[in-house]
Amino acid sequence: MVSIYRENGKYWASFPFEVKLDDKPQTGDNSAVDVNVGHLNYTAGVINTLPKRLRKLYQRIKFYQKQLAHKRVVNGNNATKSGCYIAMRAKLQRDYRRVANIQHDIMQKFTTQLVNDYDKIVIEDLSVKAMQMSHVASKGLQRSMFGYFRQILSYKCDWYGKELILADHQYPSTQRCSKCGHIKVGDDKITLQGNERHCTKHNEYVCYSCGAVLDRDENAVANLLDLI
Repeated sequence: MVSIYRENGKYWASFPFEVKLDDKPQTGDNSAVDVNVGHLNYTAGVINTLPKRLRKLYQRIKFYQKQLAHKRVVNGNNATKSGCYIAMRAKLQRDYRRVANIQHDIMQKFTTQLVNDYDKIVIEDLSVKAMQMSHVASKGLQRSMFGYFRQILSYKCDWYGKELILADHQYPSTQRCSKCGHIKVGDDKITLQGNERHCTKHNEYVCYSCGAVLDRDENAVANLLDLI
C-alpha cells in the first residue's frame, strides 16, 4: 500500500516493505555517548550536531516566527489570508524541512557508525539532558534531535544484534570523577557555566578529592562507559 502526501509544496510517496537483516559482526569494543548542546561526545571523538548551516537556519526560523507573530498581532485573523503571510509561512515550513533533513542525516550516519563499530553502547537519559538546555537557538529543534537519536539508535541495535544500555536518570555522569569515583554535591557541583565557588570553567572537571583535571565531556563518557 502506497501513501501519497503533500508537504511544503511537494508531493511524497511512502510504502512499507520487509528486508532480512543479519546481525553485524561482533567487534569486542564498547562505547558511550554523552549528549551536549551542539555536539555528541563518544569514545572515539566528537560529532558536531550544530554545524554552521544549521545555525543559520535556526536564526532564519526565529526571524520568520517573529514576523508571522507580529503580523497576527497587527492584523488579527486577516493576517493569515494575505499573500505576504502565506509566502513567509511557506519559507518557514521549507526551513523546518531543511533542518529536519540535516539533523536526520547527521544522526543516521552516526548511529550506523556506532552499531558498526561497537557491541555495547551506553547513552544518558536524554529527556533529562534536554531539560538542562537553558540557552541555545531553537531549543525545541535541538531537543527533538535528542529524542530522534535515541529512537534510531534503539531500533538499529535491535536490528543488528547490538546492546543499548540506558543510564539511570539519577546516574551522576557529569558530577562523578572517572579516576577515583568521587561525586560532587551541593555547591561543588559543576553546571553549564562551570563552578562559581571554585572558579572552574564550564568545559573542565576538577576533582576536589584526587586532584584530577579532566575534560568535562570526556569525563562523562568515561563514567558512562563504567556502566558496562
